[in-house]
Amino acid sequence: MKNLYMPAEWERHFGTIMIWPERTGSWPYGARYARPVFARIIKFICSGERVFLALSKRGEKSARELLEAEISSGKVTLWQVETDDCWARDMAPTFVKRGKKTVGNDWAFNAWGGSFNGLYKNWFKDDAFAAYVCNALGTDRVDAHPFVLEGGAIHSDGCGTLIVTEECLLSEGRNPTLDRAEIEGNLKRYLGAERIIWLKRGICGDETDGHVDNICAFVSEGTVVLAWDERGIQGDICRENYKILADSGLKVIKLPMPENHVSITEDDMGGFVFEEGEAEREVGEILAASYVNFYICNAGVIVPQFGDKNDKAAVKILEEAFPNRKIFPVNARALIVGGGNIHCLTQQIPE
Repeated sequence: MKNLYMPAEWERHFGTIMIWPERTGSWPYGARYARPVFARIIKFICSGERVFLALSKRGEKSARELLEAEISSGKVTLWQVETDDCWARDMAPTFVKRGKKTVGNDWAFNAWGGSFNGLYKNWFKDDAFAAYVCNALGTDRVDAHPFVLEGGAIHSDGCGTLIVTEECLLSEGRNPTLDRAEIEGNLKRYLGAERIIWLKRGICGDETDGHVDNICAFVSEGTVVLAWDERGIQGDICRENYKILADSGLKVIKLPMPENHVSITEDDMGGFVFEEGEAEREVGEILAASYVNFYICNAGVIVPQFGDKNDKAAVKILEEAFPNRKIFPVNARALIVGGGNIHCLTQQIPE
């Protein structure tokens, strides 16, 4: 066994970290529609592992109402801690193994771009969350500041290969003083990476600057699923990424994107309350919906659905990609309105 490596998501979990939704600029109508979807995801995860759910005092009542059985049975552990939003994939530590010990990498977080193109001005509670998690779990913490990285920007096969996108990791809002080689050096230093595959771009309209977890994911060593669309600019991006992955020696499974765009409606807009300096939505805005943003937990694979003609096809492809795991489809319309999806909301703690 290597002394330092980032386990693959399909390896056994000790638990999963999530954060209860509350931010009014992300979740319309006080997260009225999002919270039952969060609860459904948590219930699926709890059938195979523990969930550590961070929330504010304000959000505790609704969480207890929707997750009464899971909390009372100890399957869900509540952490009362303030955060700025709920994207645990990006704010929680990225866990690695150092020998047999689990260690949490605490990256610098700047709301997906800081003063250059970040989504909100104040992200200090988000940035402090990883340290809180390591302390709450009693896990060794590696302070990776000032290196900016989000968990959704990397995918690992557990054997030393990472997939990332240039659009994200080389963006001006992340680490503008570092060149590509220096960024690779940090990925090797903190994650034990031996090979890094650089895709060019991610999903069109992805406000995270093309996180890889929206467009490409390992399903086993040597095999990935790639979000696939033949149309327009997105089609160009998909074909370009396909060639990069195939040329790197990986088997590539095409996972179709939704046939129809998922967009912000007038009803959605009526429920948002934006802070000063926060990126605002608008009616008709096309959201970065992708079936690749699934989460592999001990109990199975939780897959977003959008009420689209390609929903069933995506489930079938993932059933074939994960023959020994149960597939849990979840209607994710209420999640994508917040700007992300199932994988973005979760962060695994390896066993």
